Amino acid sequence: MTLATPAFAQPAPSVQPLGAEDCKAQQAVLERDMELARSRGQMLRRRELADTLSALQAQCKLPAAPQSRQARIDRLEQDIRLLRSELDQAEAQLRSLRNQAP
Repeated sequence: MTLATPAFAQPAPSVQPLGAEDCKAQQAVLERDMELARSRGQMLRRRELADTLSALQAQCKLPAAPQSRQARIDRLEQDIRLLRSELDQAEAQLRSLRNQAP
């Protein structure tokens, strides 16, 4: 009697590397979706998309343009402003939920 191999035990199909244009297109979609999630206050969704974007960039091995020290500082300051904005939105939602009658 032969047992069938479960689907999850089969080897995964080989992942073909994405072309540069495919990587850029998918990156643009993820960045747009991240901005949309941020604008709606969906911080968890935005974080998940950021993780997906990181994985995509690792898979595509998109070359990072060399940045000057000032450009890195500017980027970090922008990231901090974005995170503070998301934190403010989350705190406002929390206050709203706490103030609602049960």
